[in-house]
Amino acid sequence: MTESNCISGESMTIGNLARAADVNVETIRYYQRIGLVDKPLKPSQGYRRYPAAIVDRIQFIKRAQDLGFTLNEITELLSLDDGNCDEARTIAEHKRKVIQQRIEDLQAMQNELANLIKACRHNVDGQGHCAIIETLTRQNR
Repeated sequence: MTESNCISGESMTIGNLARAADVNVETIRYYQRIGLVDKPLKPSQGYRRYPAAIVDRIQFIKRAQDLGFTLNEITELLSLDDGNCDEARTIAEHKRKVIQQRIEDLQAMQNELANLIKACRHNVDGQGHCAIIETLTRQNR
């Protein structure tokens, strides 16, 4: 069975599923362990067969992760149906606020590092203490 046949509606092995969804086989197994993807029954002979629709589910999970959603949040999103746009929007708005706070924190860290680097550059004679080491040491006390 070719990969294109798998995507067209037929079932596929975990290896073909991984290739079609552009993930590692272990990623699929992990998603199964945490309940994001169902594990098909294993026939008495042969391999488990996955429905082609699982490709879309895995790609949804990966896209959501790329946007910063945690696996718990993704589980919550997957539990919603198309009629729950308000709930999905609420989850997305919360995620946007969390990301905005992270951006602000990263900008503050960037500014602090810039100040430390600037202070370190002013210590070119090598006689004084390193501003970076001194600041980091002082903050740990």
